[in-house]
Amino acid sequence: MSSTELPETRAAAPAPRVRAVRVAEGEELRSVTLPGLTLTVRARPPARAGLPPALYVHGLGGSSQNWTSLMQCLEDTVDGEAVDLPGFGDSPPPDDGNYSITAHARAVIRLLDARGRGPVHLLGNSLGGAVVTRVAAVRPDLVSTLTLVSPALPELRAQRSAWPTASLALPGVAPLFRRLTRNWTAEMRVRGVVALCYGDPGQVTDEALLHAVEEMERRLELPYFWDVMARSARGIVDAYTLGGQHGLWRQAERVLAPTLLVYGCRDQLVSYRMARRASAAFRDSRLLTLPDAGHVAMMEYPETVAQAVRELLDDSTRS
Repeated sequence: MSSTELPETRAAAPAPRVRAVRVAEGEELRSVTLPGLTLTVRARPPARAGLPPALYVHGLGGSSQNWTSLMQCLEDTVDGEAVDLPGFGDSPPPDDGNYSITAHARAVIRLLDARGRGPVHLLGNSLGGAVVTRVAAVRPDLVSTLTLVSPALPELRAQRSAWPTASLALPGVAPLFRRLTRNWTAEMRVRGVVALCYGDPGQVTDEALLHAVEEMERRLELPYFWDVMARSARGIVDAYTLGGQHGLWRQAERVLAPTLLVYGCRDQLVSYRMARRASAAFRDSRLLTLPDAGHVAMMEYPETVAQAVRELLDDSTRS
């Protein structure tokens, strides 16, 4: 990115929608426009001035809202922002229609370069974990520490419960699924996602469920919703097949930043058995395992994850 490519910041409303995206108390949305790309950023003002910057990156089908609880827990530790990846949340699709892991990583890099916030404490979940792994490998100057919650790194034998999500990458599957589920309500879809992503779906409060249903209704009204899901799923599958220096495991070995790995033993999408391989791949890593957590530990156990992040930051500062 050239020094003349400066971001334009304005009120966040670039994506076509019928209703506004939800903003929790204490949060604010910002829109950063770059050539061919507009990203919505969810920010929570830090508890005090001078805290180090952090950036949170969500997973497939998620948004910056997935980080609301953890951002609040860490507001006394970092100056946190969460990005909606292109086509997700409140960010419109990119002009080039590219939803590969590399394209998402490039979007994160461009955002950090444009805002001048690096190096940051970088956190990613699932798809976002793969994205930030690539960022940390190719731009170590932008990353102070790395936190990966159930990162979508290649598995030779994916769990059967993950097959339906992966199948969205196949040509024609997303339109077919859309037709087959056209009578499903937003609540039915949300309950299905919760059952898949949470170790204990009973943890989700009625209020949180209501907010998730409202967000699902909003997303389903977006004309590009299914296309983004299909293309991003294809991007994950494609990244799994890459070998050589561009392979995600090879890039994990290149990461220099101190890394926190968070795995849930009840994860139905990213197998807990990958924790051992990840611990060996990331050269300066520590592992947090949560026996009752599923795929979104930062939403299920935000206080526990926040404490582990604080310890990572404290140790990295001393070293």
